[in-house]
Amino acid sequence: MPDLRTGVRLAVDVGSVRIGVARCDPHGILATPVRTVSRKGPGEGLTELTALVREHEPIEVIVGLPRSLHGGEGSAAEGVRAYSERLSAAIHPVPVRLVDERLTTVSAHQALHAAGRSGRKHRAVVDQVAAVMILQTALDNERNSGSPPGTALDAPQGEQNPGSEEDRT
Repeated sequence: MPDLRTGVRLAVDVGSVRIGVARCDPHGILATPVRTVSRKGPGEGLTELTALVREHEPIEVIVGLPRSLHGGEGSAAEGVRAYSERLSAAIHPVPVRLVDERLTTVSAHQALHAAGRSGRKHRAVVDQVAAVMILQTALDNERNSGSPPGTALDAPQGEQNPGSEEDRT
């Protein structure tokens, strides 16, 4: 069985209104929910995600890329790619990886329904559950293949992490 890289990873499920965030333990065994971040406001959640990256010190951030059942990419995937580029610039040098997340939100709704949560209460946590599913799948894939999951985004050239002045010197 291939070795799994050690280190905490964060995963995000980027929606148009909310972003679900999950993390795993340092051994990459179990994904757990962290919180839901709002995309309202000028930073669209990037400030809070940057703070979570500083807090959890992940080796990478995994972003779920919504694809169609046939594997194609539509406007939702285009929006996630654009957001991921901005996230990558904000958290550089922490790498960002895009992984296929087909049907993750649907599966999250089904899991919450099966657990007895009413549909009205799903909204508050469904993005977190989807992020957990994205991360757990990525961890399992890496464990089985021995390779990091998905596709790495290239680090933006000439852009700095928008931390404090102290962080930039």
